[in-house]
Amino acid sequence: MDATTSSGASSSLPLHLIIDDAIALVSPLQQSFQRSQRHCFGDSAPGEFPLAANPSIVLHVLTSCNLEPDDLAHLEATCTFFRKPANFPPDFQLSMSELAALDMCQKRAIFKPMTQQEREMFKQQCGGSWKLVLRFIMAGEACCRREKSQAIAGPGHSIAVTTSGAVYTFGSNNSGQLGHGSLEEEWRPQIIRSLQGIRIIQAAAGAGRTMLVSDAGRVYAFGKDSFGEVEYGVQGSRVVTTPQMVESLKDIYIVQAAIGNFFTAVLSREGCVYTFSWGDDMKLGHQTEPNDVQPRLLAGPLENIPVVQIAAGYCYLLALACQPSGMSVYSVGCGLGGKLGHGSRIDEKYPRLIEQFHTLKIQPVVVAAGAWHAAIVGKDGRVCTWGWGRYGCLGHGNEECESVPKVVEALSNVRAVHVATGDYTTFVVSDKGDVYSFGCGESSSLGHNTITEGNNRHTNVISPELVTSLKRTNERVAQISLTNLYWNAHTFALTDSGKLYAFGAGDKGQLGTELVEQQSERGTPERVEIDLS
Repeated sequence: MDATTSSGASSSLPLHLIIDDAIALVSPLQQSFQRSQRHCFGDSAPGEFPLAANPSIVLHVLTSCNLEPDDLAHLEATCTFFRKPANFPPDFQLSMSELAALDMCQKRAIFKPMTQQEREMFKQQCGGSWKLVLRFIMAGEACCRREKSQAIAGPGHSIAVTTSGAVYTFGSNNSGQLGHGSLEEEWRPQIIRSLQGIRIIQAAAGAGRTMLVSDAGRVYAFGKDSFGEVEYGVQGSRVVTTPQMVESLKDIYIVQAAIGNFFTAVLSREGCVYTFSWGDDMKLGHQTEPNDVQPRLLAGPLENIPVVQIAAGYCYLLALACQPSGMSVYSVGCGLGGKLGHGSRIDEKYPRLIEQFHTLKIQPVVVAAGAWHAAIVGKDGRVCTWGWGRYGCLGHGNEECESVPKVVEALSNVRAVHVATGDYTTFVVSDKGDVYSFGCGESSSLGHNTITEGNNRHTNVISPELVTSLKRTNERVAQISLTNLYWNAHTFALTDSGKLYAFGAGDKGQLGTELVEQQSERGTPERVEIDLS
């Protein structure tokens, strides 16, 4: 935890006290009868299901099994025992399923520091049920690998976060974006020592800048000190070479950061989206100066709809919203190429619902914003892509643009669980841990290591192909990260066992290993010597 974290967080439900507490609520005669019945399983009447004999054990099983919120709801729907008041603290009116959901929420780092009033407000915002709160939290964890190990392939530099929250960086460091207090490149992963005692749960990388989010909701930034030099022609007044807490966000509990080319966005614990910079002409629903460092609430419909994940492209933002009715995607920003998904190329100043998913009967669970195209994974495992189709990055077998989400039919036999997008490249991870890639083959970042005959250029892939070089590692891949907003790209593959593999451009040390002389990229995955488990 952060040094700034309050130690007053409430603990999980006192399961070891529940049996006596529950019996204490009834009369002595009933207590005697209940206690006698606890050992009468052999004499139960035919068809009787003696769950009530040991309710505390049932609650413990529900909690320890980490059931999905939908599973808890199904239990309530099929058995009275799970939906009637359980008579357990902290709320004697809660059902067994609601108590299990609350207990699982209390195990989460983002939930523990909340006051009772904040928790009640949070519950109402999510729909009035602890099962819906748990669903909201778990949806965010699944999208962003929150509180799990992760690797980020930034533009020229890389970030690796261990399960315990330690941070390693390596690669280009011309703006201090590695956070080591210098401007020297690093060709091997180096831990950021100034973060000792702070547990990081999420990281984001942009051109010359890095942002980290702690389990206490604090945001730390380093590297370039301004956000709009590409568009506005201004340079940052200084560089920051060690992590500094973002003071303007200290009163907002942040769980995710995303860096675009002209703006930065952050997501609060309660599901609110804030943006920095790029507010001229009301591009993100507000008017600001290019170097504005004050967070602005993203105006429009998302002010009242909780968001579980944000994804920043070159000049647009996607937001995955979670409501009791289901999951949905909103987009805002530049509409060039149809990447906002509304059937046109018109800019949107305020977040707008992408309606095509309702037509396709797809409930998105993961969103990815490439530089010029976007993708989602649906709950049923289908993958949709849209936007610029250059180099075949949409996976539809051509290079045409799509202005509304379209299912990648070539993956119809694959159940996807994760998708990542870059600068005209796309990766998909299946439920079996296999990886498929398509799009621009430059820098060997697709992992196929194929060369176009006669011109020494890598082949573009217009339909999904299995990355066999990763298959040969005999590891299940859990996460893919690839460089966005940058032509000279590299890719990371993180496995279930915590092993990290890298391929693509490595001229700045961003692969975590030194290349042989005259070599600037690696076509096949190679293990990075760091354990992220």
